[in-house]
Amino acid sequence: MLSRWNANLGRTAQRQRRRTRNPMAAYDALPAPLRAWLARAALPWSPASCLRLWERGRARGLSVEDRLAALDRAQARALMREAEAA
Repeated sequence: MLSRWNANLGRTAQRQRRRTRNPMAAYDALPAPLRAWLARAALPWSPASCLRLWERGRARGLSVEDRLAALDRAQARALMREAEAA
């Protein structure tokens, strides 16, 4: 049985930790394309981790589409790790 604290994560190998900031405010502050990607993500990504990847791509001069593709690749790697852990 899942505790109330982690019930919405389902069965995942993702680390669980308490948040000190308001996650909805962090989500609302994201750029629109990043919010849309996060809304359809297969894993429970934090807005902070997505923003880090987003900003890293922007610093490299990647287009919005390339940054979204990089997020897709990061998610695919995370899903592979999930499958290996199961």
